[in-house]
Amino acid sequence: MLVVRPSNFVDLTSIERLLNATDARVTTLPKDRDKLSEKIGQSDDAFESGIDQDGPASFLFVLEDTDNLTLMGTAGIDTEAGGGYPFFNYRMDAVVHASHHLDISSKVPVLFLSHELTGKTLLRSFSIDPEQKETDAFELLSRARLLFMACLPERFHREVIVEVQGIFNDKGECPFWDAVGRHFFGIDFNTADYYCSVKSKTFMSELIPQHPIYVPLLPKVAQGNIGQNHETANRACQLFYREGFSKTVFIDPFDGGPVLTGDLHNLLTMKQVRHKKARPSDVVGGLKYLISNRSLSDFRCTIGTLVDGIGETIRIPEDVARALNIKEGDAIAYAPL
Repeated sequence: MLVVRPSNFVDLTSIERLLNATDARVTTLPKDRDKLSEKIGQSDDAFESGIDQDGPASFLFVLEDTDNLTLMGTAGIDTEAGGGYPFFNYRMDAVVHASHHLDISSKVPVLFLSHELTGKTLLRSFSIDPEQKETDAFELLSRARLLFMACLPERFHREVIVEVQGIFNDKGECPFWDAVGRHFFGIDFNTADYYCSVKSKTFMSELIPQHPIYVPLLPKVAQGNIGQNHETANRACQLFYREGFSKTVFIDPFDGGPVLTGDLHNLLTMKQVRHKKARPSDVVGGLKYLISNRSLSDFRCTIGTLVDGIGETIRIPEDVARALNIKEGDAIAYAPL
């Protein structure tokens, strides 16, 4: 059975293997054992402290096949984007240039360096085994985070953001980075990506100019990539749009990919989630649901069938109860798959 649970230090080697196998760019999970171990430690602290922790917290989840104890994916949440430091993006805006004498007026798109999204809740660190991309596991891993937030809404900012992977090729060449960042950093996209993963985006403030960037002065291919996602992120975008996320005027400062935003209280999963007490038993038929326990330090989420109805108690399959570490009378959260 596939189960989403908190990461732990035993997962370190498996996460490394997964990051090397996936084609996703996961800058928030560095391919550096010491830094990755540090991320897992921070997540351990966050799960243990729950609502009592002051300041920023980072939660890292893994998707595990409990039948063979194989790790199949990762997904995370930062309660505050930037973790207490500025969280940089470019904001797409426009300036008007006009001449009364020539009777000419033009509206020119401009990129402004911004840290307006600092402190918002950030969904991050999504990676999944390539063989699981077209299965229910993809939705389980991504949406399990939302069920977790539904159990602890006071810990998160109401505005939730997602940075979607922008466009670059198999060689690691990124037209947007080559047109903008490379001129000021003197490093290629992959190197910049690595620095972002091990140091965070704050290093941008040291070298990137604060002046606006006029989009028409960029190469056409770079202009066309602004706000566009990589084809491998298509399914993730579809899922987020269905949840109620929408594009913003912000883009990733490295690859130019879009930044999505949603209102936590109005996301589809949050509106559909229900909370009841579990009664493990034989369940015949029913519809597929995402089902989680209500634990913070031992959070578990999986997919199972339920027959919903009135009352405060709901029957759940025995194998689901075991996967979630719950017994009769324990609280669960569930939402339609």
